[in-house]
Amino acid sequence: MIARRPAASTTTYEFGNPQPEAAPLAPVYFRAYAYLAAGQSQNAAREFQRIIDRPGIVLNSFIGPLARLGLARASAAAGETAAARTAYQDFLTLRKDADPDLPILKQAKSEYVKLQ
Repeated sequence: MIARRPAASTTTYEFGNPQPEAAPLAPVYFRAYAYLAAGQSQNAAREFQRIIDRPGIVLNSFIGPLARLGLARASAAAGETAAARTAYQDFLTLRKDADPDLPILKQAKSEYVKLQ
């Protein structure tokens, strides 16, 4: 019988260089939100932090700021209010010049106010 190699996980490819470079680290980002949706907020926070820790890969991608928002949501879900506030503040600071009617920005501001 021939032994088969196990299927490669996304971790093998997550730091790859997709073309076009619209969403670097997208596998990490989607895994983080999957953890968050599954109620595994600490795992989600860890994955979002992996993105935040790699600004040289994320560059100008939307994934970078959204990872901060994800970290805020994961921290809030874990009951870590201080960490959530800090992450929301980081996200809102990055988006301070954005269109104030942007739905995700309005939602983030609303979530942040509820933490107060």
